[in-house]
Parts: sequence; C-alpha cells; structure tokens
Amino acid sequence: MALCVFPPSKHCTNHHCYRLPVTQQIRRKSSVTVRMTASSGVSYEEGELDRPNWTGQTPLSRLVASLIAFKPLYSLLKLGARQVFISTAEKMNVPWREMTKEILESEVYKEMEGIENKSIVYPDYYLSPFHAYDEGNLSWLAAAEAEAATMSMVKRAIPDASSLEEAIDIVRGNWLNAIEQHHQQYSRNLKIRDILDIGCSVGVSTRFLADKFPSAKLTGLDLSPYFLAVAKYKEKTSPQRSNTFQWMHANGECTGLESQSFDIVSICYVLHECPARATINLAKESFRLLRPGGTLVITDNSPKSKKLQQLSPVLFTLMKSTEPFLDEYYLLDLEQTVKDAGFVNVQTILTDPRHRTLTATVPY
Repeated sequence: MALCVFPPSKHCTNHHCYRLPVTQQIRRKSSVTVRMTASSGVSYEEGELDRPNWTGQTPLSRLVASLIAFKPLYSLLKLGARQVFISTAEKMNVPWREMTKEILESEVYKEMEGIENKSIVYPDYYLSPFHAYDEGNLSWLAAAEAEAATMSMVKRAIPDASSLEEAIDIVRGNWLNAIEQHHQQYSRNLKIRDILDIGCSVGVSTRFLADKFPSAKLTGLDLSPYFLAVAKYKEKTSPQRSNTFQWMHANGECTGLESQSFDIVSICYVLHECPARATINLAKESFRLLRPGGTLVITDNSPKSKKLQQLSPVLFTLMKSTEPFLDEYYLLDLEQTVKDAGFVNVQTILTDPRHRTLTATVPY
C-alpha cells in the first residue's frame, strides 16, 4: 500500500510514463453530508475530504512516508501488518491458516506448467515488495493466502454483517448489480458473451462473474502464475459451472488479445496496487479490447470513503507500509483517466462503505 508519489521508472520504455503533480492538495468539502447510493438502494456515506489526509503531500502523509523509509522500522511494520491481517481475519471467522495450509498441501503445483508464460517480462513495479511479501505476488504463499485475504477485506467492509456470507452477498452483490444495470442501460442490448477479468488473482472475482452471467465465456488474466495455478486448481475442484474458463498469464497493460473481443472487462481490487502509468495503460487496453457498447467495470478503494478517511494512525501506517503505490492511486483522477481513454457514460458509486465501483461504456 504506498510510500508517497513515485516518479516513473527510468527503465520504462514500452509506454508513455505519467508523472503525478506533487502539489495536489486535499480539498475539504462543504459540511453537507454526501451519500452515494449503491444499485441495491442502500446509501453509503462519503467522508468530508476528496481523499484521506494520510495520502499525497500532506504533513501527515510525509510523516508516515519518512517512518516507512527507515528500513529497520519498515521491517517491523511489514511484520506487524502481516500479523494484523491474519489475526483480524481469524477474529472475523475467516480460517486464514487453515485455508492457506489446504492450498500449500494440495496438488496445486502441478498446474504451474500449463499456466506459466515463461517469456513474460514483468514490469518493474510488479517486482516491488507489497502485501508484506518480499516477492509480492510472485510466491506460493501469497497465492495460498489470497482468497482468505479477500474474504477478510469483504468482512472489514461490512463489519456489522451477521456473518461472512452476508458481507460477501452485500459487497459482491452490489458490484455485480452495478455492472448489470450499467450494461442494460447503455449497451443497446449487447449480449454478454465474453468477459475478461484483468488481475483475476486466484479467480474469486472471475467465479462471481461466471455465476452472475452463466452464458458467458470467462477469461481470467493475471501477472502471477502462482495465483493462476491456484485459480485453475480451484476451478477443477469446485462444483461445475455452465461457463467455460480460460486462465491467461499476461500483462493487463498489453494483453496480446484480439481487439473488440469482449463485452465486459472487469478490474477488481487491482488499481491500488499499480502506479498511475499502469492504470492509464490498463484503461487504454480495456478500451481496445471491448466491443462497441461494451462495459468497463473497476471496483477498488474509494478515496471518498468515510471509513477509509477515518482509519486510525496505526492502521493507515501499517497499510501504507505494504502498498508501495497507494498514494498514486488516491491522487489519480480515475474518472478522467477512463474518459481520456475514450469511454463514455462514466459513473462512480459507493457499492459498500469502503469501495467504489466505476462503470463506463465504449461508444458505438
């Protein structure tokens, strides 16, 4: 989760790099309470700021960045963050250690050979340590823990839910309903035949999309062959669906897939892990891949979330110690980025107290 604003790497040669202005300031809203209504009809309250005051170039953000920059303290923060992730999950009845052990002791390793694209060149940002893993997403441990971490995130979003299942129904249901309603409104009845899930991780979001759109063909794309191996393994060991699945080890910024070959492109809880230049390229590539009338959907942390703006100093310091590009994510105008890529009908709503869902259309 992020250390201040990073300039583009000098090694970036494949794309036009984007440099964030370092003078952006948090603007305080009026005292009027703002509520964003999810597609379920439930309203979620925005905070008073455009983004949390622990991001950007505020004094608080600079203080946190200086603490994280001190390597001995950074190592302790990473260890502390990991312990908090696991203990918090298990307090919410997410069996983190049990789920991890089940994957690591399974036959998941056999899936790697059929998944991994050994010619892939990883972008520099993907090799950064994040999520308290020195190897980032390029490890079996990260892949084995991914689903438990996702379940924990969902329960944190809806802390008052009576169960984990109820929290999942709310968070995933609002997200899926936002996709369906946007597509119905703006697609001119474009049939949903092909869905691309960029940054699919271990396939959790891909499986939800498959259940929502049972006649569609699903392609799950990710930069981590470890995550994809788990996704493939889980597909084989889960109840059969009517959908067909393809798992693809590729860079979402330049997929190599055919233009205008998808009706929905989903990017789910990915962009907060990306530098701004990668987000810009992901938006452009999504536009290229979608058919006219196709729908882009992005769901991720909301800068305007009251819950995120009110995080305790301990929690946001731990979070930023494990997310090296979090500031870039919060400072980037995502709606304008999507519009600049060519999309129309760009809409953003809070689909739960922590997360926004942006939907947009490729014009005819």
